[in-house]
Amino acid sequence: MEITAQPVGGVRELISAGGASNAVRANAIRIVVVDDDDPFRESLVHSLREEGYDVGGFAGGAAALEHFTAGGQADVILLDWRMPGMSGLEVLRSLRRAGNATPVIFLTALSEAGYEEVALEGGAVDFVGKLRRLSILVKRVQLITAGARPAREAAGRRSDDVLHLGRLELRFDINRASWAGTPIDLTLTEFKIVALLALRSGEDVPYREIYDVVHGKDFAAGYGDMGYRPNVRTFIKRIRKKLHDVEPAFEHIVNSPGLGYRYNWPAD
Repeated sequence: MEITAQPVGGVRELISAGGASNAVRANAIRIVVVDDDDPFRESLVHSLREEGYDVGGFAGGAAALEHFTAGGQADVILLDWRMPGMSGLEVLRSLRRAGNATPVIFLTALSEAGYEEVALEGGAVDFVGKLRRLSILVKRVQLITAGARPAREAAGRRSDDVLHLGRLELRFDINRASWAGTPIDLTLTEFKIVALLALRSGEDVPYREIYDVVHGKDFAAGYGDMGYRPNVRTFIKRIRKKLHDVEPAFEHIVNSPGLGYRYNWPAD
């Protein structure tokens, strides 16, 4: 689908120029868009429906939270950062406090690296600029919802495999990790990163390869040739914290200066 950018409320936004069918497929991925910019939200909802997704939209965080509190569900939430009354970050935190682990992608005109880091540390799985093409957003949604595990598939493992690495257990059939029987509360993205490192334990895994697991091969991110590295560091920081929560002495994921990260096993 071709996308053109047009001024909307003083900001250039994604507008669909396609003409595909608006029918929603059976068992379609459910997306909720939360954005106070009515023209942008309505256009994005329409474009995603044309792509075959089951999409609903809300003009503010309070309405979206009410929807989920009442039992509403989604496979992915596309969330604006700056909204009146309740910011996107406040919505995300409210969802997590309520035990709602639905993957959240921040979709915003904000581009500073600091916002992206705060979003990821707050529990979001991605941060996409509104000036990006629709095809990029669709690819992100597919990666998050499909449960793709490139590292495992490359190693020729079956979907029902279980990997044990010391006390670490990775269940590839359900994308869940545990440590000595205690569940580790990893998002799908975090699980994929841990799986990549664990399947190549003892090997230095470059920043770029780790980032490719998250966003797809050769995706351009951040600022400059190495702009993706801060994003990888943020993910690793969150993963380490969650592992420390279940095992305070956990030190298996180590940095390889200038290169990337390594899962030490046996531990150094």
